[in-house]
Amino acid sequence: MTIKTLVSVMALAAPTVMAFTSTNSPRSFVQQQQSLRRQQHNGPVPFLSMSRNDQGQDVAEKVRFISDPANSNMFDGPTALVKERDACGVGFIANTKHPASHKILTQGLSALTCMEHRGACGGDFMSGDGAGIMTQIPWELLVQEENSVIADLDLQDENAQRPGVGFVFLPQDEDRRKAVQTTIEDVCKANELDFMGWREVPVNPDVLGPLARAASPSMYQFFVQPPARLLSDKDHQEKQDMQDGFERTLYLVRRRFGVELENRGLTMAQQDDPESDVDAYVASFSSRTMVHKGMVQSSVLPLFYQDLTNPMFKTQFVLYHRRFSTNTNPKWQLAQPMRVVGHNGEINTLLGNVNWVKAREASKGSLLPDGDGVRDLVDYQATNNIVELCNTQDIPAVLEPVVDLSRSDSANLDAVFELMTMSRHRAPCALMAMVPTAYKNNPDLDANPEISDFYKFHGGLLEAWDGPALLVYSDGKSIGASLDRNGLRPARYSIDKDGTVYMMSETGVVPELEESDIVEKGRLGPGQMINVDLTTGEFKDNIRIKSEIASRHPYGEWIEKQRKDIPRTEFPEDRMYEDKTATFAQATFGWSLEDIGMQIADMAGSAKETTYSMGDDAPLSALSERPHPLFNYFKQRFAQVTNPPIDPLREGVVMSLAMTLGKKESIYKVSERGARLIHLESPLLNAAEMEAIADLAKPENGGFVQDTLSTRYALEDGPTGLKKALDALCDQAVVAVREQNVEVLILSDMAADQDMLDQTTYIPPLVAVGAVHHRLIKEGLRMDTGIVVETGGAWSTHHFACLVGYGANAVHPYMAFETVKQWYEAPKTQKMMAAGKVKQSTLPEAQENYRTAVENGLLKILSKMGISLLTSYQGAQIFEALGVGNEVIDTCFTGTTSRIGGVGFEDLAKETVMMRPEVAEMKMKLINYGFYKPVPALGEYHINSSDLAKLLHDAIGLDKKVSAATNRDELENDGVKPASVANYEIFRKSLESAPLANIRDLFDFESDRESIPIEEVEDTASIMRRFCTGAMSLGALSREAHETLAVAVNRIGGKSNSGEGGEDVIRGFEIQDVDEKGRSATFPHLAGLKNGDSANSFIHQVASGRFGVTPEFLVTAKQLEIKMAQGAKPGEGGQLPGAKVSDYIAGLRASKPGVTLISPPPHHDIYSIEDLAQLIHDLHAINEKAGVSVKLVSSIGIGTVACGVAKADADVIQISGNDGGTGASPLSSIKHAGCPWELGLAEAHSALYNNGLRDRVVIRVDGGIRTGRDVAIAAMLGAEEYGFGTIAMIAEGCVMARVCHLNTCPVGVTSQKEELRKKFPGTPEHVVNFFQFVAEETRQLMAHLGYSKFEDLIGRTDLLKESDAQMERVAKTSDMKLGNFFSGVPNTSEDRSFLRASLAGGQQVMKEENVHSNGFSSDLDRQLSSHADVQKVIADNAGETVVSFPIQNTDRSTCAMLSGDIARAHGNKGFNGKIYVEFNGSAGQSFGAFVLPGLNVRLTGEANDYVGKGMHGGEIVVVPDINAGFVAADSSIVGNACLYGATGGDFHANGRAGERFGVRNSGAFAVAEGAGDHCCEYMTGGVVVMLGKVGRNVGAGMTGGVGYFYDADGSFQNMVNHEIVKVQRVITELGEIQLKTLIERHYELTGSERADEILNNWEEEKGKFWQVYPPSEARTPVVAAEAEIVDLRVSASAPDGEMCFLPLGKVMTPEQAQRCAD
Repeated sequence: MTIKTLVSVMALAAPTVMAFTSTNSPRSFVQQQQSLRRQQHNGPVPFLSMSRNDQGQDVAEKVRFISDPANSNMFDGPTALVKERDACGVGFIANTKHPASHKILTQGLSALTCMEHRGACGGDFMSGDGAGIMTQIPWELLVQEENSVIADLDLQDENAQRPGVGFVFLPQDEDRRKAVQTTIEDVCKANELDFMGWREVPVNPDVLGPLARAASPSMYQFFVQPPARLLSDKDHQEKQDMQDGFERTLYLVRRRFGVELENRGLTMAQQDDPESDVDAYVASFSSRTMVHKGMVQSSVLPLFYQDLTNPMFKTQFVLYHRRFSTNTNPKWQLAQPMRVVGHNGEINTLLGNVNWVKAREASKGSLLPDGDGVRDLVDYQATNNIVELCNTQDIPAVLEPVVDLSRSDSANLDAVFELMTMSRHRAPCALMAMVPTAYKNNPDLDANPEISDFYKFHGGLLEAWDGPALLVYSDGKSIGASLDRNGLRPARYSIDKDGTVYMMSETGVVPELEESDIVEKGRLGPGQMINVDLTTGEFKDNIRIKSEIASRHPYGEWIEKQRKDIPRTEFPEDRMYEDKTATFAQATFGWSLEDIGMQIADMAGSAKETTYSMGDDAPLSALSERPHPLFNYFKQRFAQVTNPPIDPLREGVVMSLAMTLGKKESIYKVSERGARLIHLESPLLNAAEMEAIADLAKPENGGFVQDTLSTRYALEDGPTGLKKALDALCDQAVVAVREQNVEVLILSDMAADQDMLDQTTYIPPLVAVGAVHHRLIKEGLRMDTGIVVETGGAWSTHHFACLVGYGANAVHPYMAFETVKQWYEAPKTQKMMAAGKVKQSTLPEAQENYRTAVENGLLKILSKMGISLLTSYQGAQIFEALGVGNEVIDTCFTGTTSRIGGVGFEDLAKETVMMRPEVAEMKMKLINYGFYKPVPALGEYHINSSDLAKLLHDAIGLDKKVSAATNRDELENDGVKPASVANYEIFRKSLESAPLANIRDLFDFESDRESIPIEEVEDTASIMRRFCTGAMSLGALSREAHETLAVAVNRIGGKSNSGEGGEDVIRGFEIQDVDEKGRSATFPHLAGLKNGDSANSFIHQVASGRFGVTPEFLVTAKQLEIKMAQGAKPGEGGQLPGAKVSDYIAGLRASKPGVTLISPPPHHDIYSIEDLAQLIHDLHAINEKAGVSVKLVSSIGIGTVACGVAKADADVIQISGNDGGTGASPLSSIKHAGCPWELGLAEAHSALYNNGLRDRVVIRVDGGIRTGRDVAIAAMLGAEEYGFGTIAMIAEGCVMARVCHLNTCPVGVTSQKEELRKKFPGTPEHVVNFFQFVAEETRQLMAHLGYSKFEDLIGRTDLLKESDAQMERVAKTSDMKLGNFFSGVPNTSEDRSFLRASLAGGQQVMKEENVHSNGFSSDLDRQLSSHADVQKVIADNAGETVVSFPIQNTDRSTCAMLSGDIARAHGNKGFNGKIYVEFNGSAGQSFGAFVLPGLNVRLTGEANDYVGKGMHGGEIVVVPDINAGFVAADSSIVGNACLYGATGGDFHANGRAGERFGVRNSGAFAVAEGAGDHCCEYMTGGVVVMLGKVGRNVGAGMTGGVGYFYDADGSFQNMVNHEIVKVQRVITELGEIQLKTLIERHYELTGSERADEILNNWEEEKGKFWQVYPPSEARTPVVAAEAEIVDLRVSASAPDGEMCFLPLGKVMTPEQAQRCAD
């Protein structure tokens, strides 16, 4: 390197990321970094200063965070993300075989009312979040009423063109209303629509709630005649054509209204922008359909709209929707249905979808550049051209934009769907393209390849609108429903013998239906659709409608001719650099030694991501003193509450990483050219695949024009060079695509050799792709090309996710593959392979392993946001930036949230250069930055360290060498030394003076009053009652560690947390057998106990794995926590390595010893806000005295999510930070998901306060809280309780070895090994000492601030400010700003009412005294529990009784209260009585939840989702009505996720079940007549028998138990996930006996015709059964003939509560058979 270049490098780095000293001679950056690292910890910088205001002693240099919500960026972002989310119940009723009738409307309104529990109310508890219906236009009513403006319409003439009818919300103010009406009339007349007149819609405002009435618009309808020019169009005389043309005109004129209103100073709602104060909103404008909706509850809708009770209101269909909003002040236009869609779900890819629609709109605009083509809104062909060709997005002077991020996801979805239906797409076709099914390897489509071809074709043109969704739609020509590809919404349907089709979110919503009249009952499975043609009256099921649509074009032929596939190609072995150059290149891109030693080694060696533990305790990248790749500034967003993550491990069948390159043709006009694309199996391309793509540039190979643009620029250009180079790159990209028609654009930072590396630096690849992507969108060119990023700066799964998320179609990570080669060839690697420590592989295999690991990591990242397809993730920007300035965001990451400011382009240029090793002659070795594992002296700072542990141990009197394995019994007080205040002060000061790490490190306090004596401050005991421990499970922790924490926190009156592993029932009792040495025979492994101690955790957690969740576990809790997300890995399930699953742990978790446990992501019964509300309802039912908390993780939008959780009747909301600990997790999840709790807490508190919900919930916060200072800041940001996780573990002896996942903890805190557990040094006293220190530090802060009561600090963000001293320590940028965000916290200095719960009548009580209770939906359960005969049997613990009740779908969690009563009295197994309960009707959700031995339940009718949830024993039988007109074995009788988390009991259903039957079943014996996808998923025990067909993915994640599946047509093998389970015929005698006995029992209980047929022909039929089992069952007697036989289980429980066994080698005697039958 020349001196000139080196000086240039120095200039580029100055002012440096770390404060460089001036020098007269050039020094290498490596030397500078080493020098600075030595200085890193020198000189403490205090940041606990207490500045004062004018009443105090000092004057603040920085102002406090004064509340200024109007100018805060706290809630900036897409509406659907930060302001309002929703869920709902939907459905439709249609009968086109008979004339329109009022009966259909009445039934629809009845169904809507029965969906009320799926909705919610506003802050006044009376105004609904929204309810509405879509119908045909009631012509008879409109024509025949007095003074009708369309009285002359001839209803008898079927060929007469009907007028268009607009339904519009207008202002209450008369002047503004008239102005809007005039504008609408003028626009109609200007577009040749003969305006016929207005009709004021008759309404009754007296039935509205206060909020709804205050916001209620005036309701008007208006009528227009079709344009004469359209009617006289000779080329389109067919009635259908004319009506379609008229509909297009009405559609375009409606979009014109808003433009003209704005021109006249009026406003029109942008569909449903919740922030807009609007003068008009058009609910519908059509000649076919009409929408009535409003801010009302379901039952109020027909009372408000008086037309709906008029018998002349007749329709052949009704589409209905009841809304649950996360906002308490929704507006009228937010209600659904929209204009064509009723949407239950959430679009997770919204930002990307909107960006791509805008790109398409800008792209097609080039066809009509002058805009004149959009001014004729009448001519048939002109309107067709508008929707197919012209740029309607970028001519706002003519038409409103199609999409806008100020609207909700539902509104944007509706707008695009409506546009597609206007462009000659049939409605089902448009929805198939927008929300595609998982067609690949789908056995259901084997006979219909045309359907797969349709999806292949459209998948290349249109990215899916991905997310959980049940969509009910109608364009007036057909009506139907479609479910998302994951099936994460319930959807049932019934068909009446008169042809009426009833489709609904829940069955039973039309109570008057006669079962004898129903000829078919079914459900929509994942990706399925049904459709009713409103013209012909035909009902079309999934295959029929899709085949009909797919057969309209020869998609398969087009693909065969036009598409070019790039298959996986073997990796080349040639090296591109010699080692010295490779290492230099790695360093310039920010590679660290640990990236190779941890990530590359694990990924190339085992094809898996690195597993790690303990969470992320390193500084935020923006605060770090080390150079970070820009990727590290971005945090992945994830799904929680309003939408679910999905499961990439067990449900990968619905996911795909396939991508395309090339020019994408119009989605609005289908043609063969749409198939001309390059199809990639993987987004990660190797060198051979890059060559294959380059070969496609040849004319004979397709002629795909390609170009490569370099992203490197000269070092001597200095810090300003980056922005100049970026601008030039974007300009080059525009020229390449526009003028050269480039279809594959490659952005490359590859350097040819060492000289180029010496002389140049590079634009960070994320900056390059983001800037080019957005520039091409702006120029209308993005759809014309695919972008490949060729970079040396991407190696982690997170890096690739960022690149694709910001626009890349594919990535060629040349340096990553080069590093794999380097690693593979290293002597150390070869020695490890030879020794068997690393699996033997070839070099190409190692590279493919790496790619596989990255691909699986990408699937995981997609799945945590609930996204299935990488094409949908591309450009979706599902990240939050932390520490990136607006300059960079606006240029490269438009639309991404960045709330605290940060680095600009010059800062990035400097940081990039900081990674360079500038002396090529020196012996090159990569730096170990220590971002993951702490590196002494020179590595990244980590807050939790062995040094910190030692300081805390000295303070609390803990000696890690004192344990049961040494001499604890011989020492006084178990070796607990006196606590040391001085040592705690050293501990506290060490944290204060440490490098910056968290946002709160930048805070300072500023009081508004004088200090007070500490004696006036409330005592430590009352403060400690607010302390909690983190949810660390028994299994992740040892018994000693878990129980010690529980005992300690119970002593201080705080709240310990069980975590998700369950607890031993013995812990539910007080410890009363403690001797003088503090030992208990009940808990012999614990030390330092006292009589009266309790090891029962205050909080019992219910997580997605349902480990240890039994009735007794639930009723012994004082609070029940629902784990929606975990700070260390939000959007993923828990993980417990097999080595830690001991016999004891396996017993608690009802699983198999030694088998790794991976919890499913939280989506099985908490996949939407209304389903979370249902789980809260379940828990409130079984334990009415326990509050329910919901654990969330900080992320943008958590405020609106928290509002939804509060409206769902949670009692506590916990906000966890991204730095929470974990026992085991993929490394990328620990580092790159979630945000600091300071942001999430402030947002949640503010949103709840602003929505009037803050008094309904307690807010708890956790994640890296260690000191009293942390507690005080958390309080000021709104928290009332404070969780301590890792630091609490340190307080009981953890030494931060960071080997939790390996089961080798040296002090027994996180190990299940007996010899290591004996080394556990902690006692409850140590933990109590720590909490007392924290509480005392908090008291000292309070005294200094002048506050005597702790609660007076809560929500007082105005007592915080930016610290001048700390902000000066931010080394990387001077543009970090905190006030813009934290000024959004409302001012609560005067209004402190939110600290108490408000009861009816205005009385305020402590929140802990006001546990929410279930409403009318538990009335049946209360009636059952209070029945005198039932109570007597429970009290006597003997005898039996039979009771009967009718039931309907609004009766939810039925039997949960009764189960709770039994469990409280007798535990899980101690009930000796017998209670038989018979129900008749349609049961609501969670029927039979938590049933336990002695409780037998029979339902005649049908049930919805979650039947038998948490079942622990007893019996549940579901049979159809005796008069049913349908075939039971072919019809759905129970819903989704039945037996979720069941631990015992017998279940029999004479009918089919929905998706995920038996998920996490660990003990129930179940028989049903068929099921949907994912049957027996995550099953760990029990037996499942299926007597009919099942869906895909059987046995995914199944690690215990056995399944028997009847396979009449030979299709079953294709339905099995063979990753874990084995499949065989029933080959053992005992297996046959078990199977036959269960079927016989099923027949006896249900009268099943299918069972009878099988039993009557047993010898032949038994050969049609398959037996499915995991490896853990391979040696059991029902599976292996040679297995040792002990007993055979044929039932989960018997009358005495014991297991029911079949004696060895025998058939049952009549007595034994009767015993099991009983």
